Amino acid sequence: MSDGGIPGERRFPALALVNTRVQRSGVSEDLLADPTVIRDWLADRGLISADARVDETEAAAVRAFRESLRALLTARESRRVPPPADLTALNAALTAPALVWDGGGPRRVRRPVPDEVQGALADLAANAVDLLSGEEAASLASCSAHGCIRFFLRTHAARQWCSNRCGDRVRAARHYARRRSAAGS
Repeated sequence: MSDGGIPGERRFPALALVNTRVQRSGVSEDLLADPTVIRDWLADRGLISADARVDETEAAAVRAFRESLRALLTARESRRVPPPADLTALNAALTAPALVWDGGGPRRVRRPVPDEVQGALADLAANAVDLLSGEEAASLASCSAHGCIRFFLRTHAARQWCSNRCGDRVRAARHYARRRSAAGS
């Protein structure tokens, strides 16, 4: 699955995850509706191995985590405090670093997690923390195109749309409205 050229998705897989639920013709579409698709999506981003097993319970956990991330991005962009349950979901997915001491001396490692999907969620959670609290957090925006529910990072102050497709759709609608108005006059 391509990231569609939405600014910020390559650097922030957490942003790409949120954008896997879209609106098309007023209908919500889940691009991660199937465990196999979720496995492929996570593997394409190097978050799990390509042969990892993802069952429906884990798939549901990924989709629930995505909705919590969406709520956090929405809160960040609108400068509101997020719902506590969504913040709790992010923090629960994070794994604290651990210290191991072996023949090579002490080193920092990610705390072990029960399975690959939990590890992927931990990586996505850490990535979301960077997105929400890092330098680029101020450039987080939601697409201004009617019906689009995607987020992106503004590459310049005038950018209003997540993709050229959304921008073209808005410009075409404006053009059509002007022509219809001129024809009615």
